[in-house]
Amino acid sequence: MFRKLLSTSGEWNLTLLRLALGIVIFPHGLQKTAGWFGGPGFHAMMQGFVQGGIPPVLAFLAICAESLGGLGLIVGLLSRIAAFGVLCVMIVAVFRVNLAYGMFMNWAGNQKGEGIEFHILAIGIAIAILIRGAGAFSLDRVLSAAGRERRAAG
Repeated sequence: MFRKLLSTSGEWNLTLLRLALGIVIFPHGLQKTAGWFGGPGFHAMMQGFVQGGIPPVLAFLAICAESLGGLGLIVGLLSRIAAFGVLCVMIVAVFRVNLAYGMFMNWAGNQKGEGIEFHILAIGIAIAILIRGAGAFSLDRVLSAAGRERRAAG
């Protein structure tokens, strides 16, 4: 099963998708964990999630999905797990927060919240990574190749 998690092709398009998602998601994770980029930091984020009705364990997993998952996507390590975490966070965000604001982001500042267009893109990319893997230039690819070599030698 672990081999299947790491298996991936050398497709460049997957690398580009993985990097795009990781580069966009990781700073959101840093907002939630370290308070960078104007974010609230870990303690305040946990409190906000729990006050919003998210159980503490799920709040913790959501923060991990964006921070560790974003970093995992950037380097291509356990990319399917990272993509699954991001997928779950995006689906919850759509239905708990953003769907009420419609399709579009709040570019003009004339609505009270953000729509779901960003989430749709993130969900689509995460699904592609879940199905096909991390692509070229990923630690998943390096580790799966090393595993194949060990099995062939042994």
